[in-house]
Amino acid sequence: MADQHHFELATGGEEETRAIGERLGRALRTGDVVLLSGDLGTGKTCFTQGIGRGLQCTSAVNSPSFVLMNEYAGREKLFHVDLYRIEDVEDLDELGLWDYAEQGVLVIEWPERGAELLPGDGLVIELRYGDRDHQRRFRFIPRGPRGEELVGAVEAA
Repeated sequence: MADQHHFELATGGEEETRAIGERLGRALRTGDVVLLSGDLGTGKTCFTQGIGRGLQCTSAVNSPSFVLMNEYAGREKLFHVDLYRIEDVEDLDELGLWDYAEQGVLVIEWPERGAELLPGDGLVIELRYGDRDHQRRFRFIPRGPRGEELVGAVEAA
């Protein structure tokens, strides 16, 4: 089995973070799952706003922290999920998250809250604080063949 192709980069502020998200968003299609992992304030929602731009979503992307999931219309539907407040992984099963992936692009913040229930193919993005104010570091980790394609699309753009 070939080694996975990891890709890392850093951004200098929110607009650069959105631009990287937009780059990914242009490559996403129905069935894609993107898992965003990182501490509070590392830019997960900001990155997802960029994904929304890349998917040509018609309304502003906001954090779904208090409603669990937001849906946005665009070139593909965007389902933005925040698992931060999930306490029991059985709740995830009841939500039927994977049904949403069949209807559009599924972006999940805090995937570690339901790691054992998440699909095997897709893209994991680890976000962390950088060395300077407003800098963020991203590590793109493919999960399966489609994840490899997505990493390649972000890297090539």
